[in-house]
Amino acid sequence: MPRAAIVNLGCKVNQAEVEAAGLLLRERGVALVDERTPAELVLVNTCTVTGVADQKSRQAVRRARRTSPDASIVVTGCSVQVAPEAIAAIDPRARLIPNEGKVRLLGELEALLALPDRTADTPERPGVALRRPMPTLSGVEVGLAGPVDGIADDRGVADRTRAFVKVQDGCSFHCTYCIIPRARGPERSLAPEAVLADVRRALAVGHREVVLTGINIGTYDGGWSERGARGSHVRSALTLAGLVRRILAETDVERIRLSSIEPQHVDDDLLETWMGPGVGRCLPHFHLPLQSGDDGVLRRMGRRYDSTFYAALVARLRDAIPRVALHADVIVGFPTEDMAAFERSRAFVAGLELAGLHVFRYSSRPGTAATRMTGQVPEVERRARAADLLALAAEARARTATARLGSESDVLFETRLPDGRWLGHAEDHVLVAALPPDHGPLDNAIGHVVIERVDPGVPDRVEGRLLHIEPGRRLRTPLPIVGALEPAASSEGDADVE
Repeated sequence: MPRAAIVNLGCKVNQAEVEAAGLLLRERGVALVDERTPAELVLVNTCTVTGVADQKSRQAVRRARRTSPDASIVVTGCSVQVAPEAIAAIDPRARLIPNEGKVRLLGELEALLALPDRTADTPERPGVALRRPMPTLSGVEVGLAGPVDGIADDRGVADRTRAFVKVQDGCSFHCTYCIIPRARGPERSLAPEAVLADVRRALAVGHREVVLTGINIGTYDGGWSERGARGSHVRSALTLAGLVRRILAETDVERIRLSSIEPQHVDDDLLETWMGPGVGRCLPHFHLPLQSGDDGVLRRMGRRYDSTFYAALVARLRDAIPRVALHADVIVGFPTEDMAAFERSRAFVAGLELAGLHVFRYSSRPGTAATRMTGQVPEVERRARAADLLALAAEARARTATARLGSESDVLFETRLPDGRWLGHAEDHVLVAALPPDHGPLDNAIGHVVIERVDPGVPDRVEGRLLHIEPGRRLRTPLPIVGALEPAASSEGDADVE
């Protein structure tokens, strides 16, 4: 049996994309192994959101060649799109596929391993497989693929209970620090039928929570942007709120989350959906990028809101959605952010009392406007400011955990801890540990839990007592898997984040 390793760096969109590749390989009889195990094929999906993400991407390519000297190595993603020469210099034998070529990625993988199709036999010719449609990475048909995107039919790892479904790609906002518009291109959305097909596929194999993801998810327009420049027709196109309503009406999904969404895109229609048809199924958790709490810095970043707007949105969400958890991203050390601006930003963030905070040090990205600005902040100062905000973030997580004591939550259990307890996310994304009855499995079960204490030694995690369990079907694993399929890094939490 041939073996393949998948190394994924970066955002949830990257994660959703590579799982289509994992699905294809599993369907063709390939064992998925982790990156430390020699393999015949290695796929590295790169990230370039920060300098550290680029460095980790290059390191992943080097490790792949050291671990599997004779393998076919395919490198794709944002680093390849932006700076292919840097990857080629590391491994001239690697096959590079930029983001704009991802529509052919799955066909390339199949050709590299000359994979037979092992999914079915014809009645007339036993042992001769019928070819099933290949999944795609961007809603565009590849080879014999149907127009479906994103999520794999089966993840192959029993503790990954949430399905990431890509609904949108690209961004045209051109914030002055951000290289993603260059790496991903302008906004384009999947047709709602493609998204619904992915949601149904995820549910069919037992996933109970769906996370809708995109590069700039709030620009979702029902697929109109695939047909050309955005024009007046966008006004009548399907919105993100409309897409969520269709998912709620046309599937039996139990839990829906959104990945990161720009503050200006959280409108009344989305809130009414969350609290109307989505109540109980749309989870009380929003990740709203802030980047700075200082208005001068926000203007120079090219952000499309100010601190007053952001604070008002936070208040509106808390008024509308009971026990909503709000998370944010903040960049420290942006050019011209002097100490006074940083202190204003820190005070603003502290006053929001967020449930979670991701801290990024500013990273100069080639070709972005911020690289030409005066007032560049020394690296040592960026590190000091990041450490300051990281301490604030730890306090916020611990405060959120403590505030949950005595409350009840529905927890989707995902992984088993070494001490026999199971760990999962509550509706508001707080991590909850609980001991199962008779020490039995809880994977993919939703448990109604009363929160009794903060987990000893883990101040941002709570421990609960199970009151009731809604067992879930174990996620199917149709083909053997060696090792684990796991991301090597993430731009949401540790790519240039302390």
